[in-house]
Amino acid sequence: MSQPTATWTFPTTIRFGAGRRRELAEACRAVGMHRPLVVTDAGLADHGIIREILTLVRADGLEAGLFADVKGNPTSENVDRGVEALRAGGHDGVIVVGGGSAMDAGKAIAFMTAQTLGMETFEDIGDNWKQANHAGILPSIALPTTAGTGSEVGRASVIHVAAVDRKVVVFHPEILPKQVIADPELTTGLPPWVTAATGMDALAHCLEAYCAPSYHPMAKGIAVEGTRLVKKSLVRAYTDGTDLEARSDMLAAAMMGCVAFQKGLGGIHAMSHPVGSIYDTHHGLTNAVVMPYVLAFNRSAVEGDLGRLAGYLELPKASFEGVMDWVTELRRELQIPQTLAELGVGTERIDDMAAMGEIDPTAGGNPIPLTRDNLRPLFENAISGKIDN
Repeated sequence: MSQPTATWTFPTTIRFGAGRRRELAEACRAVGMHRPLVVTDAGLADHGIIREILTLVRADGLEAGLFADVKGNPTSENVDRGVEALRAGGHDGVIVVGGGSAMDAGKAIAFMTAQTLGMETFEDIGDNWKQANHAGILPSIALPTTAGTGSEVGRASVIHVAAVDRKVVVFHPEILPKQVIADPELTTGLPPWVTAATGMDALAHCLEAYCAPSYHPMAKGIAVEGTRLVKKSLVRAYTDGTDLEARSDMLAAAMMGCVAFQKGLGGIHAMSHPVGSIYDTHHGLTNAVVMPYVLAFNRSAVEGDLGRLAGYLELPKASFEGVMDWVTELRRELQIPQTLAELGVGTERIDDMAAMGEIDPTAGGNPIPLTRDNLRPLFENAISGKIDN
């Protein structure tokens, strides 16, 4: 089957298709970047992908540097060091290569280079973003190597900020990369468990956006089709990492999930952010673990919507149960842990996690209002494995 290739301009310029990483130098010049800083995570620093990216831009006369001091759950310290490296090298933009962690850190580095206020100042609450210094925000170009967060088309970065000791959703319209190169060949080397965890993150974004109560029919439609692509291709990509059609579908689904969640997220993320902040768990995997517990919690508010989604997905049962059965079976096929306890999460910090979840910006999009009083038993259920239907 021929591989899909296209260039889109929504929500930014996206060069989609196998081999399009070779257009990187052209993309840099298109956004006025001549001395880019390549930002990636420590795990990719010595990988062939990074060597190829540096070769591509340097062979075209661009003076590129490398910064790879990014953790799996990026921190404000990572961003601060990245800003220092960018300034020291006289760089005029950022090329972000990697998964969601690298994306969040790289975008934040390009943004924070222009700021004097702390990162927590720009948390995605109200119009906090208007406090930012707009002049001097540098352009970024994103090359995703996973299909999960879709952060390459997002206007926010999730960073653990030391000043407040929790994950903060840093938002500004100019955080959105100027160009994205979505090349499925960059994702073929992912280990199966990473494919599974990141793919479930894409599904979490689509499902939560679809169920969020705010009125945004465009985003809701994108979430529906993104969910269908996950159903079609996630298990295929997990089973055969070289399946470029499946990898392409998952790259598209990840970006669709990120675009859709401007409609809202919810309890899955409001639980996952505190868990990741305290226990340093993989974000996508944590989303996958808590997903059925949150679906069950929200059942009374989303039953009709999920019945319609089940029909579109052509599930055996066009009902809430049909979606829950599919999610449960998908987790089994991808060997996702069933409980938070299997991720090393205990009951000793439940009060802290419930308090953090209540104020997480994603909590406001949950179909049923979240409070620390109803989050406590929800965390208990996810740790013990009890699903309240």
